[in-house]
Amino acid sequence: MIYLCVQLTVKDDSDIEEVASLLAEQCRRSREEPGCISFHVYHSKADQQIFILIEHWESAEALDVHRNAAACVEIYKPKVLPLVDRVAHECELIGVE
Repeated sequence: MIYLCVQLTVKDDSDIEEVASLLAEQCRRSREEPGCISFHVYHSKADQQIFILIEHWESAEALDVHRNAAACVEIYKPKVLPLVDRVAHECELIGVE
């Protein structure tokens, strides 16, 4: 299992609504991909510039397929990434059996 937590910080306040809309569509498409167990996008209430993506993939291979799928190559890479600073963490899930 692969758990990925990504923090995106929108560089310009005027792009927040656009980023939110793009991430909603990316989320919808990503959830339809094979190997996607869950994909959630959160928008911080404390700082409107921050979005957090929490992803759960069946395998590293499924994550690699995702990175080349339409959600990433048509939305995330060309439209979201230029508008944000990104910090990603591959994580371990603890405390759950």
